[in-house]
Amino acid sequence: MNNSSIILVVDDDASNRETLVSILEPEGYQIVLAEDGFEAVEQAKLTQPDVILLDVMMPGMDGFEACRAIRNEEMLAEVPILFLTALDDKQSLLKGLESGADDFITKPFDRHELRARLKSITRLDRYRKLIEERKRLAEANRSLLTTYDETIEGWSRAMDLRDKETEGHSRRVTEMTLDLAKALGIEGEALTHIRRGALLHDMGKLGVPDSVLLKAAVLNEEEWKLMRQHPQLAYEMLYPIEYLRPALEIPYCHHEKWDGAGYPRGLKGEEIPLAARLFAVVDVWDALTSDRPYRPAWSREKAMDYIREQSGKHFDPQVVELFMQTKAGG
Repeated sequence: MNNSSIILVVDDDASNRETLVSILEPEGYQIVLAEDGFEAVEQAKLTQPDVILLDVMMPGMDGFEACRAIRNEEMLAEVPILFLTALDDKQSLLKGLESGADDFITKPFDRHELRARLKSITRLDRYRKLIEERKRLAEANRSLLTTYDETIEGWSRAMDLRDKETEGHSRRVTEMTLDLAKALGIEGEALTHIRRGALLHDMGKLGVPDSVLLKAAVLNEEEWKLMRQHPQLAYEMLYPIEYLRPALEIPYCHHEKWDGAGYPRGLKGEEIPLAARLFAVVDVWDALTSDRPYRPAWSREKAMDYIREQSGKHFDPQVVELFMQTKAGG
């Protein structure tokens, strides 16, 4: 049997310690010995045992005192403690339970019963530790993802601040895209990826020179060529970050067009990921209804007319219909 559980045996009688070692070592337990209550507390702190077998009648610090001292140690508060004792009266039993013991085994004990009790306890203890470890890992993972998402939001705000004319753009388009996705019944992890992708949609513009990105006038053909590189740049920046790969659909594909005239890959129709098709309508809407250096914001009616006119050209017709329905109410 291969058992990695650590058993702390505490008994002032050397022959009792030897007997317990002879019973438990063949079962594969790691045995740690202590001769009195003081040594028991120190060994427990040092070795963090899985179970403590504790004699009651010991000089100096008896088993009840040792049990209370062990229970006062935060890291040892949940370690199973079994009293091994010749005392079998009700008062001793109550005193033991009050001091923090989990159970009693009365001397002289049956070795088969002892093995069975320990096997049951260590199995339950390993299960408890496994559950606790899973909870800790899950909490650590949630905390890490929260940190990641806060970082993404920071990147998004940095992009908006770089271009004062689009300040607040990423937040607005993210909220509107999530509303459209929810209207389609998208939820859970898929919604999380859409949110991240929307926040990071312009990440590739970090690779576009300020002279092009911040130019107040209409871009010339060479400048447009540089600007059109930003979806590919976003892909190259974000793909190495494994947890962001499912969120790449929007940064990489939001400038593709339903009729195939978009960039960077000229995808057409449903070749374009749904998240990017949803975002494309929202992105253009926000751009049209916001002031730009080269033109004032369009009216709501004019922008709605343009979105309708581009249905089947720039935009997925079904997405346009959904967008119109959501905008009709507000």
